[in-house]
Amino acid sequence: MFVERERTAVDGRKSSQRPQRSHHEVADVLRGRIRSGELRPGQRMPTQAKLADEFGVERGAVRQALRILQSEHLLTNVSKGSPATVAARQGASAVGGPGAAPRPTMVELAPRISAAFAAPQVRIDALCLTSVSLTLAVGEPLREIHAGRIKPARVDVRVMLPSRDIPLAFPTPVDTLDDASVDGRVQRRWLAQRNAQGQVLKHNLLALRSTHGVDVHVSFRALPFTPPVKLYLLNGREALFAYYTVQRRAAEVDSEQLEMYDAEGTQSTLFAFERSAVAAPRDTTFVEQSGLWFNALWETISSDLLLTS
Repeated sequence: MFVERERTAVDGRKSSQRPQRSHHEVADVLRGRIRSGELRPGQRMPTQAKLADEFGVERGAVRQALRILQSEHLLTNVSKGSPATVAARQGASAVGGPGAAPRPTMVELAPRISAAFAAPQVRIDALCLTSVSLTLAVGEPLREIHAGRIKPARVDVRVMLPSRDIPLAFPTPVDTLDDASVDGRVQRRWLAQRNAQGQVLKHNLLALRSTHGVDVHVSFRALPFTPPVKLYLLNGREALFAYYTVQRRAAEVDSEQLEMYDAEGTQSTLFAFERSAVAAPRDTTFVEQSGLWFNALWETISSDLLLTS
């Protein structure tokens, strides 16, 4: 008599052979167990070997899933050696997964970029006023790569920024009636920042080609308008969206304090939408439509951008 061989899952359930899951799907299931209380705060996770056996995946996929959950502050002590631990603090305000409370760009963007770099194929699209937030956020996964803890096979980054040839809606001087040159000075200050941040981002990413053999591609396009929002698309699965809130403030330009209208992008509240097995249909649609919107701008009205003054 033929008896089908079954595998025993780490939670006691039995499962038959099934198509191999992606690391994102593994992360979705484990995230659900943590949020439901099946895996409790302070509890040790099953070993990576047991998780790999349960989900029918390689250990590398398990490690990528655990790093995603660590970046969302759901797990601690994620390493190749010992099992991870469910984080002591739970709740929407303490994590960065689906349903989490929105947080400032400088708090929210870096861990989500790090989670995106856990994938073997990394794709990041960004639309913003300057790339300062993105440049800073990419620093952590670059450190992880240089430390040998992660190694994506390919990284594709596309960035759209305002053109140097348009009058910016912001930053802009509050009053230029007395000195028409003020507007040009503010524009040159923004342009220098745009170019410097873009060059640093491009240089740091392209360096991975020679240092770690990663296939890296970085492209920039110029927009014919000042974007009132910023958008980051991560691996086609996440859309991170924030409003630029324009305020009147003083800033130093050429050693002179000037009143201008500007927006502090690093402090803009970032709203996260995910496309996953546990995401609401509205979130999935937002991610898909954001991707279509970005691609439409990239392929139509944007133009070549050179990071020069």
